[in-house]
Amino acid sequence: MSQRYKPNPEVQAKAERRRFSAEYKRRILIEAEKCGRGQLGSLLRREGLTYSQLTNWRKGYVNGTLTDKPRGPQANPNRGEVRRLETENARLKRKLEQAEAIIDAQKKLAQLLERQKEELS
Repeated sequence: MSQRYKPNPEVQAKAERRRFSAEYKRRILIEAEKCGRGQLGSLLRREGLTYSQLTNWRKGYVNGTLTDKPRGPQANPNRGEVRRLETENARLKRKLEQAEAIIDAQKKLAQLLERQKEELS
């Protein structure tokens, strides 16, 4: 067992997700490279890791994306612009509805006038 991670035998009310720093990931990758045949499994068990985690970390290391990334939703830098455009879009939709209502009223009036003209003739 590692000095840092010792599992608690008691069942916790809510499980917490483990977070690994980039330094820890690099250290484990270096240790994994040094492992001989059959030693990789013991390393993974000792650290409480899975082979898929190690594979993902290797890919990240090769791609240069093995960093400490913040979790959670990313802030949208265009949030103000999006809100402004949504407001403008809503305003234009209201204006379009008004214009369509006016056009419908004009059509009905034209039909009514046409009927009156026919009745007088």
